[in-house]
Amino acid sequence: METRSLNKRFLGGALCAALLALAGCASQKAPATADVAVSRNAVQNAVQAGAAELAPAEITAARAKMMRANEALAARDYKLARELAMQAQADAQLAQSKANSAKATAASDALNEDLRVLRQEVERANSQ
Repeated sequence: METRSLNKRFLGGALCAALLALAGCASQKAPATADVAVSRNAVQNAVQAGAAELAPAEITAARAKMMRANEALAARDYKLARELAMQAQADAQLAQSKANSAKATAASDALNEDLRVLRQEVERANSQ
């Protein structure tokens, strides 16, 4: 009788340990999956902002880290997937910022050129 009781306790303890391990894995999977999804959106936003042309090194780094994060997620290495996803997100945000800055600089340069031309025309009109 005592052997059965010990077996039940052992089996119950093993079952609890297995459930705790599964719960631990599930609790890591959700944040890692969410971080990868957020990072994927950050990369897409950067590309839409023109990062491929205006910040190619940064967007390439972000894409590479996204690929590695997806591979880590598939391999169930949730800690690595989360770290890489966060790095990819930071790289994508930097790429987007650089792209936006380059666009703003180009717009400012165009405006300055327009102002220069207008000044020349005003000076020419005043000198006649």
